[in-house]
Amino acid sequence: MIDVAIIGAGNLGTALGYALSQKGYRIKALSCRTLSSVRKSLQIIGEGKAFTDNLQAAEQGKLIFICVPDSEIAKVVKELAGSAISWSEKHIFHCSGLVSAEVLKPLKAKGALTASFHPVQSFSQKKGGPKQFEGIYFGLEGDEKALELAEKIASHLGGYSIVIRSKDKALYHAACSVASNFFIVLIDVALSLLKFIGFEEKQASEIVLPLIQGTLQNIKEFDLESSLTGPVIRGDQESVEKHLDALRKYPGYLEIYRSLATQALEIAKRRKLPPEKYKVLKNLLEEE
Repeated sequence: MIDVAIIGAGNLGTALGYALSQKGYRIKALSCRTLSSVRKSLQIIGEGKAFTDNLQAAEQGKLIFICVPDSEIAKVVKELAGSAISWSEKHIFHCSGLVSAEVLKPLKAKGALTASFHPVQSFSQKKGGPKQFEGIYFGLEGDEKALELAEKIASHLGGYSIVIRSKDKALYHAACSVASNFFIVLIDVALSLLKFIGFEEKQASEIVLPLIQGTLQNIKEFDLESSLTGPVIRGDQESVEKHLDALRKYPGYLEIYRSLATQALEIAKRRKLPPEKYKVLKNLLEEE
C-alpha cells in the first residue's frame, strides 16, 4: 500500500488516518500546529510520526491529504509548493467539499497529481472507526490520474465515489451543509439542490442518507450542540458567502438557508463564538 502523510490533526484528519491504517495504508506522518494535538491523533491512528512542520511531514508520503480548514488550504499549498521537495508523481488531495482542486495548481505545476477528496460524512469527534466511511459517498474533483487513485481509496474504505464539476462545488457543499449542519431542515431541500446539478432523486438520496445517519449517531452518542459542525459554528465567513452566492438562483432555498444559518449562529453564540465573528455573520445573513 501507499505511504501516507496527513496535514491537519483535526477530527477528519484523525478519523481518515485511522480508517486508512485499518485498510493497509501506511500512515507515515501527521502534522499539526500543536504537538499535543498531533500526538493525541497518532495514539488513535496507532502509527506514524508526529510533526509540527508540514514540510517534514509531507516528505514522508507519496500520498498527502490536506485536512485543514478551507481558509487554510491555500496557505498550506503555498508553503508546500515553495519547498525543495520533489513533487513528481506524488498524489496530493485536499478534503474540502467547497474549495476547488484548482487551489492545488502550484503543486500540480511541479508534477504532483492533485484532486479534492471530500467524504460526505460528519466528523464531530477525533475518535471514530473505519465504519464511519463505509457506505458513504466521496465527492471527487481534479486530475484524471489523481481521480483514479481517489476512486480506489473510496472503494477501499467501503464507500462510493462521484465526480463533481468545479463550478458545482458550492451548490454541492451547500447541499451537504443543509443535510448535516442544519439538521432541522427538511432533507428534501438537500435532495433538490443535488438534482439541480444533474443527480436523479434516487442517487441524491443515496448520497446524503449516510451523512444523515452519521449525524444522528453523533446526536445519540453526544449532545445536540456539540454535534453541530460546519461554517457557521466556526465563524467561517468565506464559506457562508459562497453558499449564499450559489443559492441566489434559487430564492426559496436561499431564504431557508438564511433562516437556518441564523438559528445555527445563535447556537454558535451559546458555544462562545467570538463576538466579532458573530457580528460579521449576523450582518451577512441579514443582507438582502
